[in-house]
Amino acid sequence: MQKKNATVAIIGAGDFIGGEIAKKFAAEGFTIFAGRRNGAKARSAGEGDRGRRRRNPRRSLDARKEEEITSFLGDADKHAPLEACIFNIGANVNFPILDTTERVFRKVWEMACYSGFLAGREAARLMVPRGKGNIFFTGATASFCAAAAATRPLPAPNSGCGRWRRRWRANSGRRTSMSRI
Repeated sequence: MQKKNATVAIIGAGDFIGGEIAKKFAAEGFTIFAGRRNGAKARSAGEGDRGRRRRNPRRSLDARKEEEITSFLGDADKHAPLEACIFNIGANVNFPILDTTERVFRKVWEMACYSGFLAGREAARLMVPRGKGNIFFTGATASFCAAAAATRPLPAPNSGCGRWRRRWRANSGRRTSMSRI
């Protein structure tokens, strides 16, 4: 593996998808900047190797705070040009719709939507002047739609994941099935 002069910033570098993304990019020679709510838990590629850990910094990050996102991505770009930014924040809650308060909804929106906007915008500010870079948004919704597609006949070409919706059971609020609109 040849070391690249490029960084990959992972916002939401958890133990599963984010951690695997970090390992894959690290194996390709990228320096990984891993951020998550609890930075002490952030696993970056080569965690057992102290030298690799120094090359692949990890830190606590509240992605809902503009200054933290700006600083995190700026630090990654200062180390080496930011080649990719992966937004991988999970904001799933399991509340029946009638029990979901405005406060809960707002917090989930901040984590899933607003912080994604901040990450994408700040990454673009660093990448656009160079004319190079990639921004990826991952999430459970994609796997949710993929799981639905795997258990039903394939939809028509170009129908997209947006044509699926959840059906809710009125008495419990739990998701019970998928249906096409």
